[in-house]
Amino acid sequence: MIRYLRRRHFIVSAATGALVGLCAPVVLAQAKAPTQPARAPLLLVLGDSLSAEYGLARGTGWVALLEKQLAQDKMNVTVVNASVSGETTSGGRSRLAALLAQHKPTHVVIELGGNDALRGLPLKNTEENLTWMTQAAQKAGAKVLLVGMQVPPNYGTDYANKFAGLFATVAQAQKAAVVPFLLKGVADGPDPTRLFQPDRIHPRAEAHPQMLANVWPELKKLLR
Repeated sequence: MIRYLRRRHFIVSAATGALVGLCAPVVLAQAKAPTQPARAPLLLVLGDSLSAEYGLARGTGWVALLEKQLAQDKMNVTVVNASVSGETTSGGRSRLAALLAQHKPTHVVIELGGNDALRGLPLKNTEENLTWMTQAAQKAGAKVLLVGMQVPPNYGTDYANKFAGLFATVAQAQKAAVVPFLLKGVADGPDPTRLFQPDRIHPRAEAHPQMLANVWPELKKLLR
């Protein structure tokens, strides 16, 4: 907004000797308030052992590789890995509010649900917890990426199909991004045991670049 003031100048009339007033506008630019610099993105990863580098040397898991990818692409994003081995969606739900308050993330990756299936927990509970976490993160101003999981066919075809589909169901309902299967290209190959640790549950370090490759395209869209 520009504010105009009028300043009066006086000259002497040659004819009468009287003072004659002239008005000239003076422009005073209103001082602008200093703008706050945009906050750099902060990415919170809320996951289980697949994101917590279980059985791996530190710095070899997909989240650590993600930090290297961000640096390589010159993307100024801080990554906070709040993943805990053995975490369920219920456990993640109980921790999320404090993490949101502490870190104030702009983006949240939720990689939970696998341990729910391993424990045979009701699918309804898993879906409700994922929905609650997605909504909580969005209400805090963060964009959300859900990272899905699948279970082996020995859990039963019906259970396996419903479990695999619930991540996309929640993402669609909450308008969040989704990666259908974190272990695509790892657990569904011709010899999947080759890329797993002896427990046949946790991938070896060699598998984590593929896991990042599964996550990165969708995450990159959110970050840009």
